[in-house]
Amino acid sequence: MGHAARLVEIWRGPILESQHRGHAVICDARGEIRSAWGDPDLVFLPRSASKMLQALPLVETGAAAHFGLRPEQLALACASHNGAAIHTSRVVEWRDNLGLSDDDFRCGAHEPKDIDARNELIRAGKAPCQVHNNCSGKHVGFLTVTKHLGAGPEYVDPEHPLQKAVREAFEEMTGMDSPGYAIDGCSAPNFATTLHGMAWAMAKMAAGATGSDSRNLASARLVAAMARHPDLVAGEGRSCTNLMRAMGGAASVKTGAEAVFVAILPGPGLGIAVKIEDGTTRAAEAVITALLVREGMLEADAPVVRQYTYGPITNWRGIETGHMRVLI
Repeated sequence: MGHAARLVEIWRGPILESQHRGHAVICDARGEIRSAWGDPDLVFLPRSASKMLQALPLVETGAAAHFGLRPEQLALACASHNGAAIHTSRVVEWRDNLGLSDDDFRCGAHEPKDIDARNELIRAGKAPCQVHNNCSGKHVGFLTVTKHLGAGPEYVDPEHPLQKAVREAFEEMTGMDSPGYAIDGCSAPNFATTLHGMAWAMAKMAAGATGSDSRNLASARLVAAMARHPDLVAGEGRSCTNLMRAMGGAASVKTGAEAVFVAILPGPGLGIAVKIEDGTTRAAEAVITALLVREGMLEADAPVVRQYTYGPITNWRGIETGHMRVLI
């Protein structure tokens, strides 16, 4: 990853202890870069930050309308959720309404991140199932499109009609042919693009409400669903939820593994994409928060801004030992 910019410093007392380098782009819906740090042409995997793009066929094929999906279900289709009861109960209801079972998912099972849900499974002596997977909302969305199209069950196969539709939407939104893909943690293909392309895609989603074609309408519905249900996009204690709540629906944000973060700003019609070189989440959270302040989405003195851009860093006794500093 060449040409990375120094974006975040970690201080312990008066000593600079570590630094995080990375890349960030702010783009408008015409594809023009407003500001950039590092390399806008960096090719990267957006990971779960691409879920809104992966959800476009859910609306554009008519599947969402056919099955009467509500905004909360569209929010879950874009989510990396905690596996709390508010998430899994909705996924189960949606799955059951499709006449499907846990065996129809292809995301795999893992313990829920939500402590209460995890403890409940332990007390009951039960193993987690696939609805506890943080990507189960995306996957039940995939299954909805698959059923609507009458396609085969292996919906994560890159040659499946669903994934072909996802790739087409992804490439049209990013403005470039994807140079390839890798398999994500939930077994779905994750298409690569440039940081500029991803920021442009987010800007197009931000401008969705200003147009009337099917892509604009689908983008606007997904963005509005995320803004309306920040608790479903991630969960309690998570940065996506905390930041969207603090912005009161003015913008939608989404994290991705390996320190990716994107933002959709409908007011100014901008998109933001961030990638931290070393894959550290705290740095991606710090940078996206600072950029939201820069674009007027958050007040600089808001508690959530201090939390993600400064800290403070404390030890196990609660003693302040250091802080973060964002260099943008």
